[in-house]
Amino acid sequence: MNQQHHCDVLIIGSGAAGLTLALHLAKNADVVILSKGAINDGSTFYAQGGVAAVFDENDSVESHVSDTLIAGAGLCEESAVQYTAENAKVCLEWLIEQGVDFDQEQAENGETRYHLTREGGHSHRRILHAADATGQAIQTTLVDRVKSHSRIRIFERYNAIDLICNKSNDESQCIGAYIWNRNSEKVECISAQKTILATGGASKVYQYTSNPDVASGDGIAMAWRAGCRVANMEFNQFHPTCLFHPEAGTFLLTEALRGEGAILRRPDGSRFMPAFDERAELAPRDIVARAIDYEMKRLGADCMYLDISHKSAEFIQQHFPTIYEKTKSLGIDITKQPMPVVPAAHYTCGGVMINTHGKTDINNLYAIGEVSYTGLHGANRMASNSLLECLVFARAAALEIESQLAASHKFYPLPDWDDSRVINSDEEVVIQHNWHELRLFMWDYVGIVRTTKRLERALHRVELLQREIDDYYRNFRVSNNLLELRNLVQVAELIIHSAMARKESRGLHYTLDFPELSDTAQITILTPSGND
Repeated sequence: MNQQHHCDVLIIGSGAAGLTLALHLAKNADVVILSKGAINDGSTFYAQGGVAAVFDENDSVESHVSDTLIAGAGLCEESAVQYTAENAKVCLEWLIEQGVDFDQEQAENGETRYHLTREGGHSHRRILHAADATGQAIQTTLVDRVKSHSRIRIFERYNAIDLICNKSNDESQCIGAYIWNRNSEKVECISAQKTILATGGASKVYQYTSNPDVASGDGIAMAWRAGCRVANMEFNQFHPTCLFHPEAGTFLLTEALRGEGAILRRPDGSRFMPAFDERAELAPRDIVARAIDYEMKRLGADCMYLDISHKSAEFIQQHFPTIYEKTKSLGIDITKQPMPVVPAAHYTCGGVMINTHGKTDINNLYAIGEVSYTGLHGANRMASNSLLECLVFARAAALEIESQLAASHKFYPLPDWDDSRVINSDEEVVIQHNWHELRLFMWDYVGIVRTTKRLERALHRVELLQREIDDYYRNFRVSNNLLELRNLVQVAELIIHSAMARKESRGLHYTLDFPELSDTAQITILTPSGND
C-alpha cells in the first residue's frame, strides 16, 4: 500500500511560476509544492538578466508588444503577447510587495526610480533587475514567503513520475500524481482538486546547456503521456554566451552585458556581429547564436569572445558583480580582457498547450512557465520575457483556480503503484550510456543548424533508445536518473518530430535544406494518438 497524501492544489515545480501560484492560492486553499531537488535548484535561481515590464514613461505596452512580435519571427500569438505585456507591471509590483529588491537609481530631478537595462530585441530600457542575480533575488524572496505560510507544504526531493487521470463521459480529468520520495526511495501518491505543472524546460536534452540538472522536460513528458497536445517543440533557444572554461560548468553570461555595450569578437579581436545584422550585438538571440556558431565552424575556433573591458572597472563591478567575481575566480579579469563564450541550450520555447488561464487539454490540469506553450515567444523568445511569463500566467491561473475550488471536496481513491514484479537494477551503466548518447546526438543532429538527414538519424536513434528504456523501466525499480532519462527521450522525440514537420527556417529553427522563410506562419501542434 502506497503512502497517500491529499491537498487542494498540487504544484509540481518550485521556480518562479510555481511559487507565485502557491502564494496567490494559499489564502483559500491547502497547497503542496513538489520540488525534485532542493527548493532553490531550478532555473529561476540562476537567471541573471531580469524581468521585462514598462516602467519608463517614454516606453509603452505597444512597444513591448511590437518588440516581442518581431523577435518571435511572425509566430507569436498576438493576444498572448498583448495579455502578457498589459499585465506585466501589476505582476512586477506584486513581486516588489513580496520584498524583491530591484536595483534603483537617482533620476536627474532627484527622484529615486528603478534602474532599467536593455537587452537584445528590446527597443527601450525596460528590464528590471537585481544587479546580475535577478533570479536569485526572486527565488529566495518567494521561498521565504512560502516557507512562512501555514497553508503551504513543501515536499523537497520528490520526483513526479506520472499524472493520475480518470475518464468520465469521454473526458479525462487529472486527480493527482504518482511521486517518488528520493529520501526513502519509495513511490507515493498524492490526490488534488487541481494539479499544476510548473516544471520548467527541457534543455538538459542537449549536451551543452546553461540550465541546472533538474531541467529534464518532466512536465512536458508527463502531460504528453496523459494525453495533452504540445506545440512548437522545435524552437529550442540557444543562449549565445555561456562562459567557455573547463571549470565554469554551465555559467551563463547575461544578455545585459551586450545591453550595456559588450562587443562580440573573433579570436583575433575583430568584431563580427555587424556583418550578420544591423542591430549587431543587440539582435535577437537566434541570430547572435547562429553567428557565433558560424564563426566558430568557419575558423575552427573553440569559442568567440565577449568584451566589455572598454567600460570602467567601477561600472562593470557595480552592474555585474556576480559575473566579475565568477570570472575572476577562474583567472579572467573582465575589466581588462574579454570572456571566452560559446552558445548553449537555454530555453524551451514550445511546450504543453494551454489557454490564457493555464488550462491544458485535461480537466483540472494546468501548466505555467517554461513547461507551457502560451503563444508568447513564437519562434524565438525575447530576452527577459521568460520570468515575466511565469508571473503573469501564474496570476492568471490563480484567478481561474480560485473560482473553481470546492470548499468540500471528495478525493478519489488513487490506484496503488504496482512494483511487485520489478527488481533493483545491477546495470546502472546502461542508464549512463543512454543518457550520454541521447544528449550528444541531440546536440550534433538537432542543434543550432539542422538538416533533414541529421533529423532522420536522430529519430532512428531516439526510437531505439525508447524501446530500450521502456524495457528497463518496466523491469527495474525507479531512480532519479531513470525517470529523467525516460522523460528526456520522450521530449527528444517530440522535438525531432516537430523539427521534421517544419519545412522552412524561422527563428530558432534553422535547416540547411529549407533555408527560406515560408509565406505562411503556422505553429506546429503534436497530438497524442492515445494515452500511454
